[in-house]
Amino acid sequence: MAAPAASRASVELYSHEMVTPLGAMIAVASDRGLALCEFVDRPMLPTQMQRIEALFGAVVVRDHEILRQTQRELDEYFSGTRETFTIPLLLDGSAFQMSVWRELQKIPFGSTTSYDSIAMRLNRRGGARAVGRANGDNRIAIVVPCHRVINADGSLSGYGGGKHRKRWLLEHERRGEQLVFDELQ
Repeated sequence: MAAPAASRASVELYSHEMVTPLGAMIAVASDRGLALCEFVDRPMLPTQMQRIEALFGAVVVRDHEILRQTQRELDEYFSGTRETFTIPLLLDGSAFQMSVWRELQKIPFGSTTSYDSIAMRLNRRGGARAVGRANGDNRIAIVVPCHRVINADGSLSGYGGGKHRKRWLLEHERRGEQLVFDELQ
């Protein structure tokens, strides 16, 4: 994972659209790592793309090894044969966002935690909403597993890709198998 200050220099970014059982996703990467992996129908995607371009530079549609690795690892995840990702990440955010994103990466496959629990681990008593905002700013869906964060009462909260996808991802991880996706869930 590149440090925020080190990642501010202009770099060449490449994008690729991927097909997944949950719908199309777009991935954006540089030579240093994956900068974005989102569902193409996510309402925040245009804003996230603008932020990526402001931070790192223009995005071009072109093949790249990190994009191929992302596709391979996501295919393995969806087929039930991968539980952890090895893709290098190019993250950039505030110190607090970065700390939340690091905590997200520590949540084991098939497990969940709450926003409040993450806030407590970060010594931010009462910081569940701030954790939720940082979680929502995560630009690397599934790989940085923001879908594994739920409400303290065990109920599902929002997810940038939609609650139906969050539910599917959590069920997929609990069962370890490929499920049929029903968008009407």
